[in-house]
Amino acid sequence: MLSRALFHSLRRTCATRTVRLVHASAQQKASTSPFTEPTSPNPALSKYAETTGQLHTYGSYLTQCLPKFIQQFSVVKDELTLYVAPSAILPVLQFLRDHSQCQFKSIMDISGVDFPEREKRFEVVYHMLSVKYRGRIRVKTYAGEGDHVPSAVELFRGADWYEREAWDLFGIFFSGHPDLRRILTDYGFEGHPLRKDFPLTGYTELRYDEERKRVVYEPLQLTQAFRNFESLSPWEQVGDGTAPIRPDNLKPLPPPKPEEQKK
Repeated sequence: MLSRALFHSLRRTCATRTVRLVHASAQQKASTSPFTEPTSPNPALSKYAETTGQLHTYGSYLTQCLPKFIQQFSVVKDELTLYVAPSAILPVLQFLRDHSQCQFKSIMDISGVDFPEREKRFEVVYHMLSVKYRGRIRVKTYAGEGDHVPSAVELFRGADWYEREAWDLFGIFFSGHPDLRRILTDYGFEGHPLRKDFPLTGYTELRYDEERKRVVYEPLQLTQAFRNFESLSPWEQVGDGTAPIRPDNLKPLPPPKPEEQKK
């Protein structure tokens, strides 16, 4: 959420036009964005209405500062997201870290999202925090199966393990990383478990062997005992299961027997 101090400071900066844009960035436009998220603020009137308007102003300001790098931005409730190409991720992160109106000096997480139906199937999401302005921002980029994303370790030392986690679980390659190896899965693990085409059961079975007295890997075997399901149901179906049934459409209960009435 954008703090009031940052918003008022931004208004004064825009009014006096003291911010100098990067000359190389102002000459060109960003590449075409593959993202389909809406770029306008949430029109619904809610408790986030004031914050949404402020974030939309701030997102427009960042886009004017970096027209060469920022492809688009979106605002949903109190969340601002910037969309950039992989080649622009380092300039944008450095701008957000060092600019006086940003000061996003902490990287809280780097996560991945898998969309197998897309040509660029992976989204790489950077979550940034500004302690000075008490605000957060999200930066998204994309990568294909064999593409690489520049490593952010040279800008944020905390990105080291986050990028290793994204490589381990999704297979997203970060070029320039000093030690890009698995961090969560076991040695010799095959595949990347958070991809949507990875089977839920995995490829191998890990168990403790009593005879060998050690943990062993074995090919996965899913065995199931034979079960015979009874096709007949003791319940009587009412209707075809699609139309609503009124109580008067049900069969009336039979009258009680004389012996039951005496009781």
